[in-house]
Amino acid sequence: MKTTTDLFGKDLQWQQPRLTEPLFQLRKGEEIIANLKFKNAFGSYAEGTLNENTWTFKTQGFLKTHVTIREKGRDENVALYRNNTWSEGGTLELPGNVQLTANSNYWDEQFEFVGPAGQKIMQFTTISGMKLHANFRLPEMSEFVMKYPWMILLGWYLVVMISRDGEIVPGLF
Repeated sequence: MKTTTDLFGKDLQWQQPRLTEPLFQLRKGEEIIANLKFKNAFGSYAEGTLNENTWTFKTQGFLKTHVTIREKGRDENVALYRNNTWSEGGTLELPGNVQLTANSNYWDEQFEFVGPAGQKIMQFTTISGMKLHANFRLPEMSEFVMKYPWMILLGWYLVVMISRDGEIVPGLF
């Protein structure tokens, strides 16, 4: 698979090859399609590569968190994701005042982006494991994913961060 177009309608998997390394790979069988690597196991800074392009993702804020999305080496955001902890999701703010909704279920075993007309843009299912993994699908051709392929990386970044939050919170009580 050489382009984002080749990913639509395919059953893909996000995997963490080694528990001791904060590296995740999007795969179709043995073929590595994308990488998302966190600077360390506890920080929120990550770099993701897809189609030979690299973007950075970083969570900022405390009670009202947001994620910045940038081209590697650039200081301006290409988009912003605003987390809404109480509604189990958030909003992705794209250029041109376009907003997409992110949803997760109560047990955080599903995560998806939904378009303005309610169409599913991408879906992560069966999220689980000590070595975090999930099934991934782009159900149909999406103008958003074609224009902003980094959304594939952002979605998995958010899944990883949700998973980390779920591991930390029970330890507080």
